Amino acid sequence: MRFCSFRLDGQDAWGLIDGDAVIVQQGWPTLADAIAAGALSSQGDFASDGRRVPLTDLEWRPVIPNPGKILCVGLNYENHRKETGRAEVQHPTIFTRFADSQTAHRADIVLPPESDRLDYEGELAVVIGRGGRRIPAAEAMAHVAGYSCYNDGSIRDWQAHTIQFTPGKNWAETGAFGPWLVTADAFGAIGPQRLQTRLNGEVMQDAVLSDMIFPVPQLIEYISTFTPLSPGDVIVSGTPGGVGAKRNPPVFMKPGDTVEIEIDGIGVLTNGIARRA
Repeated sequence: MRFCSFRLDGQDAWGLIDGDAVIVQQGWPTLADAIAAGALSSQGDFASDGRRVPLTDLEWRPVIPNPGKILCVGLNYENHRKETGRAEVQHPTIFTRFADSQTAHRADIVLPPESDRLDYEGELAVVIGRGGRRIPAAEAMAHVAGYSCYNDGSIRDWQAHTIQFTPGKNWAETGAFGPWLVTADAFGAIGPQRLQTRLNGEVMQDAVLSDMIFPVPQLIEYISTFTPLSPGDVIVSGTPGGVGAKRNPPVFMKPGDTVEIEIDGIGVLTNGIARRA
């Protein structure tokens, strides 16, 4: 099953995707509420006769517009670690992104006036379905509601001000999340799916999810050791090599560009680039 969040008649809504339309759901206020209630894992009683809205007419929202936590993973593909010149590590590199830094499918990723160094980072987003603390890796996948695409848009000069990533990762409307959530059962085992980032149609990143240094179960185990995970929390699992900042010459996104993140079994997250404050 696939689910998405959107605006409808001036209010936040969510629904079940059916072909080229979404069926608006009323059983829970938000998709995050449905996840917390266990409806996705139990394949709950979703309306099939509700209002239908064509996908082409949607005002998309981030899949989970206001997660309690967004935990991002750095340097989680070997080719990206090597292109950054970072040393091998024994534990995942974790940083946070704020919920209000997110944007949606088909919306603009915003280049602020303070920088010209806006970089793409195509990633797999993992949405937590069942909360927990100190979750063993062997049990971790039972805590996953589903997956989506994420573009962890980075303002590289601000990211490089110090060794802390936070300033470069939290500018408004830079973290694109979508287009929808694919339930864990529909996505299947993580491994062979290809992740690709395209900028104006040119392939910039190309990897398979099995290339992760720290796979998703290990990330869940590590993260849930230091903080409880709750339904609707998001783990953004890392980007492969090919980022713009490490190309020669560097390639940064500019107003008017189009960036696409595609993951097999999920679909394509598409965003334009716009300059505004």
